[in-house]
Amino acid sequence: MKIKIYFSALLLFLFTFTSCNDDDDTPQEKEAQLNIVETASSTDALSSLVAALSKSDESPNSDLISALSGNGPFTVFAPTNDAFTALFASLDGYSSLDDFDTEEEKALLATILKYHVVAGAAVTSSDLTDGQVVTTLSGEGVSISLNNGVFVSDASDVDAQVVTADVDATNGIVHVINKVLLPQSVIDAINLGTLVEVVVASDALTVLEAAVIKAGLVDTLNSDGPFTVFAPTDTAFIALLDMLGDDYTSLDDFDTDEEIQLLKDILLYHVIPAKVLSTDLAAGEVSTALADNTIEVVDNDGTFVIADASDINANISAVDIMASNGVAHVIDKVLLPQAAVDFIADQQPTIVELAIATDDLSLLVGALQQADAGLVDLLGTDGPFTVFAPTNAAFAALLDELGDDYNELSDFDTEDEKAMLATILKYHVVAGTAAFSTDLSNEQMITTAQGEDVTVNLTGGVFIQDATETDATVTTADIEAKNGVIHIVDKVLLPQEIVDALQPNIVELAIATDNLSLLVTALQQADAGLVELLGTEGPFTVFAPTNAAFEALLDDLGPDYTSLADFDTEDEKTLLANILKYHVVSGAAVLSSDLTDGQMVTTALGQDVTVNLTGGVFITDATSSNAEVTTADVEASNGVVHIINKVLMPDTH
Repeated sequence: MKIKIYFSALLLFLFTFTSCNDDDDTPQEKEAQLNIVETASSTDALSSLVAALSKSDESPNSDLISALSGNGPFTVFAPTNDAFTALFASLDGYSSLDDFDTEEEKALLATILKYHVVAGAAVTSSDLTDGQVVTTLSGEGVSISLNNGVFVSDASDVDAQVVTADVDATNGIVHVINKVLLPQSVIDAINLGTLVEVVVASDALTVLEAAVIKAGLVDTLNSDGPFTVFAPTDTAFIALLDMLGDDYTSLDDFDTDEEIQLLKDILLYHVIPAKVLSTDLAAGEVSTALADNTIEVVDNDGTFVIADASDINANISAVDIMASNGVAHVIDKVLLPQAAVDFIADQQPTIVELAIATDDLSLLVGALQQADAGLVDLLGTDGPFTVFAPTNAAFAALLDELGDDYNELSDFDTEDEKAMLATILKYHVVAGTAAFSTDLSNEQMITTAQGEDVTVNLTGGVFIQDATETDATVTTADIEAKNGVIHIVDKVLLPQEIVDALQPNIVELAIATDNLSLLVTALQQADAGLVELLGTEGPFTVFAPTNAAFEALLDDLGPDYTSLADFDTEDEKTLLANILKYHVVSGAAVLSSDLTDGQMVTTALGQDVTVNLTGGVFITDATSSNAEVTTADVEASNGVVHIINKVLMPDTH
């Protein structure tokens, strides 16, 4: 029943009580012999007030007649019968006191009556001052106006006039007024619409309104209730539509019976079949109007949030929006029951579909296809997976780093190269979990589908460490897919297996180094299988003389040796091979930090060289002149190279 007060219609009759004869129905100014209730009961013009007190006292929570019959003192502003008649005329659905027949309505009547009582004082009209605010028994105040009479202002637009003042009673004083006073709480209560009307009246809840209509829940939420509704804002519904993907741009896209039923279930999940004010909220699970589904009220550092079947809680942005059939609280997220979470998951693209739809991941898609290792099919399965997805720029940088033989992904065309590409891609995949950025911790090590770990670094951002010296930055995190989550990174991650494979071996490194070209020539000229040996797994340590070192050696050997080609006899080639073996240590990749002063290192020739660390790193051979290490620790896939400025000479005797 919708109730509305039309205060402009309160055109009340004024009563003037001037005579003192026995026929006058108005209380007379004489020595008080009756209490306030008895005084009102003996006055015909106040019979509606007495009836109202009796009606309110039908509630077990009200005992106004006894209270006003007590010692007091009280001051009572007593509305006349005509004042009550005018009140009923202004209310839809209330023609008499009999219409206050529910416990809630009797409580409402009690609040109105308490608003007419001042406890603790018998205030005469001469004690009143203009503008004075007097607190009533209801807790709300009335204000006094003495402009051309005595008037009492309530929360409405029409004041009550004191038509008879200072009627003494044994426990206080009565001022007869020509209007029923209404506190703000009552005005709010009796002007309330249903929950549907509350939603319709809010500019921030237009999508909720449309959803309620589409789901056929208008009659439900217009019924008596009581209900509590957690009302998502328009922004919350837009976020839900975004989550559902391109197929759901508005509520109009909920057009099948299954989708409309889902929408109805989502809305019922926002309804509690009871009136729960914000002061009634307590941590714990609460049953909703969607059968067998609960939401959870969560204490979040002294405020409450609402948890649903998803991973994201709803914040309450406005509370206690009262309706005639319950209360609404505004929230910033559409609450999702498990059925809706499952439905949304089904609408999301898989990781592969998401990558295909993302322009900046086109080279990743191309790499998955080129590797031809079943990775496309794998990342289309249920998962869950976590994928660190390199951008197109990241793949372009990798191709540049690999050199002229790899200008595009199609250059991975042999079985070995495709296997290498598949190994790289597997190093970007974590199987068995969808790890969001909030799940990551600093220094966390995560095992990839390739078998090696990546390490998380959260210092100043989110970084992923691979087997190289350069971390990948997560530029976009938490792109949720149907079967996992994608984090976009700015670098192709490389496992140690690939780092090792991509490193040149010692021979390849020497060939690629201009200043070691004569060393390469010497290895070839000696024709002793050294090129093949230094291309094997090793490990080896090589002291590599520069071109200048070889030129100095040729000068020392005299005019018969103007180039390495002059080592052309078998004996000369054997000599050259022995010199070169004297520069090789087999079975260990010895870094400069592993060397100690005076250390003797056995070479592949069988003779030792000696390490001297005085003032640098020097290598002592069988001559009286040391070689200086000018560039140390040049790593190769099968060992380490130390570049030296002299050709080491063994003992040839």
